[in-house]
Amino acid sequence: MTPKLTVVGAGPGDPDLITLKAIKAIASADVIMYDALVNKELLQYASKKAELIFVGKRKGCYAYQQNQINELIVVRALRGNHVVRLKGGDPFIFGRGAEELEYAKEYAIEVAVVPGISSSAAVPAYQGIPLTKRNASQSFWVITGTTKSHEISKDITLAAQSTATVVILMGMGKLSEIVSIFSSEGKAETPIAIIQNGTRKDEKVGIGTISSIEAIVKEKQLSSPAIIIIGEVVNQRVDLTSMYEKANQTNKVLQRISA
Repeated sequence: MTPKLTVVGAGPGDPDLITLKAIKAIASADVIMYDALVNKELLQYASKKAELIFVGKRKGCYAYQQNQINELIVVRALRGNHVVRLKGGDPFIFGRGAEELEYAKEYAIEVAVVPGISSSAAVPAYQGIPLTKRNASQSFWVITGTTKSHEISKDITLAAQSTATVVILMGMGKLSEIVSIFSSEGKAETPIAIIQNGTRKDEKVGIGTISSIEAIVKEKQLSSPAIIIIGEVVNQRVDLTSMYEKANQTNKVLQRISA
């Protein structure tokens, strides 16, 4: 077989938020290298013969360093394998997918990418928070909270000066600095939502203002992985509870009928 790497976006956490193209890629893989944020239920689509390798990280604890992951991809692919690199969310949004593709191409490995549903949009949506809404927000920023040098992104300061919705990924470790930046821009009462484990069954949510959010985080014991949404759209939240309850009731009825 021709050595091949397919970088696949696994979506934000809910295993149903996976694309058909991603499922086909997983099913055809000889080797699957998956991250910590990937829902393991997705591995059920893999062939029984596929080699499954966990290469994720959590809170600075690495199973593999990035250069080791790159080398592992090449070693497995050059054995004539189809390697699927399964990454949470979308692999081109803070996922380093482009780096892995570029590295593999240096070894004449065929490459492809399957986009995934980004947590930056899906997680707020699951909580009924529209990132844009007429008369509330005309645009949105998606920013990493922590840079490669472990410092807070300077773009957050720029975003705090705008009227746009601000979505911050990997920002829980910098929450105090984020609060300070927005407060210094006169936005202490701006609405903010923090969503941990978004779209999953163990999802947790804290909603308040810039001035109150740290106390809410402590009270609700929110931590990473979480997404921070700042802006007036948080107050435009749509109540989806009844809709989800009706859907669950319908599913239960259908299960009883089919049984």
